[in-house]
This record gives sequence, structure tokens and C-alpha cells, in this order.
Amino acid sequence: QVQLVESGGGLVQAGGSLRLSCAASGRTFNMYVVGWFRRAPGKERDFVASITRSGANTVYADSVKGRFTISRDNAKNTVYLQMISLKPEDTAVYYCAVRSILGGSSYTRPRDYEYWGQGTQVTVSS
Repeated sequence: QVQLVESGGGLVQAGGSLRLSCAASGRTFNMYVVGWFRRAPGKERDFVASITRSGANTVYADSVKGRFTISRDNAKNTVYLQMISLKPEDTAVYYCAVRSILGGSSYTRPRDYEYWGQGTQVTVSS
């Protein structure tokens, strides 16, 4: 089991920045891929970004490329999502998720992950 706790959300004006953190505990050596997803009101949970264990491979949704950066500190069992140039359409609850199963080529779907945090609210005002 892996337990995940997100933090760093809040209210920010358009154009501002936030850094989300995802702190993991438990069987953290199984954290093969860590992803960030978000759910806006009335919408499905959408992929934002993912990072592999080594940090060498990252993937981003087109909507956040160039504005969001995912990184991880394995010594601290923490994954970050740095968000800049925030837009009102980035408003959502942000979730981190862990995939502990090796293999596969796509980690952009919620079903690719087994463990989820409770989420942190990000609100961007115009």
C-alpha cells in the first residue's frame, strides 16, 4: 500500500504560480510512475502530468505544456507539480496517483494508477 497526501493548493490570480506537493508513505519503493490528474466541476478526471521513478521520463497534457513542471525527490518520497502562468481554466481539484505495476507504455488514464490521494483544490481567479 502507498498513502498519498497532496498539499499546496489555494486561491491565486490568473498569471500566478503554485507548487503542489504529493507526499508518499508506505511501500514507496513501488512507486514506478507518479501522475497528477485534475477534476474541474462537472467534468471527468483529466491527466495533467506523469513522471517515472528515475525522473527521466515525463509526459504532459497539451493544455499544460510549457506552464507546468513535474519533478520528484525520491529521498523525500515527494513529487511536485510546479504551475506557472495559471489560467482560470486550471481551476480544479488536483490529485496525485501512483502506479506500482511495471511495464506499459501509457500512463495518462486514471485506470493506469492504483493509489490516489484525496486531492487539493486549486482556484484561479480572473
